[in-house]
Amino acid sequence: MLPFRFDYHDLPGEALALQGEVRAFLAETLKDYPEVKRARNWSRFDADFSQKLAAQGWIGLTWPKQYGGQERSALERYVLLEELLSAGAPVAAHWIGDRQSGPLLLRFGTQEQRDTYLPKIVSGEAFFCIGMSEPDSGSDLASVRTKAEPVDGGYVVNGTKLWTSNAWQCHFMIGLFRTPTQEEGRHAGLSQFLVDLSGDGITRRPITDQTGGREFTEVVFEDAFVPATALVGKEGDGWGQVMSELAFERSGPERYLSSLRLVLKTMDRIGPDPTEEQAVVIGRIIAQLYTMRRMSLSVAGMLEAGENPNLEAAVVKDLGAVFEQGIPQIAHDLFGDDVDPDSDDDFEAVMAYLTQGSVSFSLRGGTREILRGIIARGLGLR
Repeated sequence: MLPFRFDYHDLPGEALALQGEVRAFLAETLKDYPEVKRARNWSRFDADFSQKLAAQGWIGLTWPKQYGGQERSALERYVLLEELLSAGAPVAAHWIGDRQSGPLLLRFGTQEQRDTYLPKIVSGEAFFCIGMSEPDSGSDLASVRTKAEPVDGGYVVNGTKLWTSNAWQCHFMIGLFRTPTQEEGRHAGLSQFLVDLSGDGITRRPITDQTGGREFTEVVFEDAFVPATALVGKEGDGWGQVMSELAFERSGPERYLSSLRLVLKTMDRIGPDPTEEQAVVIGRIIAQLYTMRRMSLSVAGMLEAGENPNLEAAVVKDLGAVFEQGIPQIAHDLFGDDVDPDSDDDFEAVMAYLTQGSVSFSLRGGTREILRGIIARGLGLR
């Protein structure tokens, strides 16, 4: 028997009601939003939009009310995310704090950390990034070399984080650093810290990618002091904490909807009278979308039940990246390769952006090789 569980989950009535509210909000708020910006989906940073969403009570939707949350279900949150991503809303400013930094603090943070930071995330005042990847390590988190050395009152941090999404625009980072330990093993001594990125000794350098975007950032720590109160959980528990955190990162609808605008623009270009080839292609895409949605919803249901679906999340993320990266090639096969990224034609502009941008989809949240290693272990193959 396979070790995966993808149980069927229907959306409850309250989730369907929320769906209508979110659609109405987005239709008004994004009515003049350009298609090529929508194509950037959850990587586009817009603090004003995030604060409008916060005003609706839609950040920290599942969190306890004492921190400003709504105590609504994971399936309601799933619907909210699905609508935001389908519309191409610019959600990057609050995305990481809402998706994983907040839940991490809820599970492992001190009461002081929860009281201080969770209300700021919910209100759209504090934006978070994730300090995991490093130069020459990529998704191999066990090779992290940035060190946090104990000193009076806290730690001094030295090292570099790379590919840190929107760190140059964020207020805080949850960083994975090495602390001293007598234990042996690649996972020993890894600890997580909540870092104020405005502190001394921290340099942030945005990286311009081939699409012209500046999502990624290099963050350099040079004798940067972080107080003892910044430690999340216990020293040495960072590996287990990160593994639980990655289930939130790898399983959501963002893992199969990043190329959706190109699917929609391709359908517009085909029109109501497709050829047989075009009908077959679109049918296959919709069938894959439906399957990915059912699998992702299943993981949301497991999270709602308090389970830890690391293995299922890795499967969703890997299959989703394969699907998303295949969409630009399908569009090229149907309509040719000659597209202008500066075109006024929505189809051409969206296809040009995703042809370049989709290359990174198999890197974020864990490379394909790392994910397939996790899946292989789950199958007992390594």
